[in-house]
Amino acid sequence: MKALNILIMLALLMALTITNLSATPSDDEPLFFHNDGDEDRSQDEPTSVGFTSRFLAQKPRAPMTCDRYPRVCRAAGSAGPDCCKKRCVNVKTDWFNCGMCGKKCRYSEICCKGKCVNPMSNRLHCGGCNNSCNKGSKCLYGMCSYA
Repeated sequence: MKALNILIMLALLMALTITNLSATPSDDEPLFFHNDGDEDRSQDEPTSVGFTSRFLAQKPRAPMTCDRYPRVCRAAGSAGPDCCKKRCVNVKTDWFNCGMCGKKCRYSEICCKGKCVNPMSNRLHCGGCNNSCNKGSKCLYGMCSYA
């Protein structure tokens, strides 16, 4: 136990030393800058006053929404192939657009194959979508043949 305490203290001491060494300025970097106003600033330093890049001066593009560009939803990485209220969704699995746009599932339900089902008691979707129970068994608490 004593060796562990010594090892921890040594590690903390090393971390503190490294932190202090990295925080001290080097010889070519002064600790404080004195600007009495007598010296002219060099023109080598760029100033940001009155300077605007061409990139920032351009007007931002409007986002590509699926109501204007329906192909956006079919692109790789899209949330789904269907467009509902300017958003790409999958109406077969989306809780807020289950089966069709705007159809919301209840709190205890999930959307499986475009239908709102209760995974705690549905035999065809017991515990999750497409998890069906065997014949003669019931779905209870999201598990087949619980009792």
